[in-house]
Amino acid sequence: MIEIHPEILKKDNKNEFAILSYEEFQKLIDYIESLEDLMDLRKAKQAAINEPTFSLEEVKKTLGL
Repeated sequence: MIEIHPEILKKDNKNEFAILSYEEFQKLIDYIESLEDLMDLRKAKQAAINEPTFSLEEVKKTLGL
């Protein structure tokens, strides 16, 4: 898990903003992008669940390799 250390700025005694170091911000962005990639992969895998599959040997034979 990503460890972050935000500085919280308050307005009218309510949390208003969180300030992160650029390094922590970048880690969060990278993590979010990885999660989005994983979600896209899962959607694509689910969409192709009924598609036929071929073994490596079948593909090689088809391609004449």
